[in-house]
Amino acid sequence: MPQVNEFVSGVLEVLAPLGDVRTRSMFGGYGIFLDGSMFALITRDNRLFLKADDINRPQFEQLDLEPFGNMPYYAPPLDSQKGWPQMEPWARGAVAASERAKSSKGSRANRKNTR
Repeated sequence: MPQVNEFVSGVLEVLAPLGDVRTRSMFGGYGIFLDGSMFALITRDNRLFLKADDINRPQFEQLDLEPFGNMPYYAPPLDSQKGWPQMEPWARGAVAASERAKSSKGSRANRKNTR
């Protein structure tokens, strides 16, 4: 795992109940992965964003939470970083969105290979 700062370490500690959460340096920030799928990112200015899709995006939008540019990631509520009980629904939603994206990519690849 790359050398991480205190903010990243704190986020990883909060996310630890998910399992073997790993980071990878990306574009000055970090990608956060579970089972090889990226479900979150931390920007170079230490801001956490979680993966969103059509299923969980409304939860972020309902609270007017900030998107990460035009990418499918949103900032979770500030209190979610206090601990696992606050983070759990947001983190599990992001992991599920990541898994759905991964399975839909696999489905598209399978369709291409059968043509």
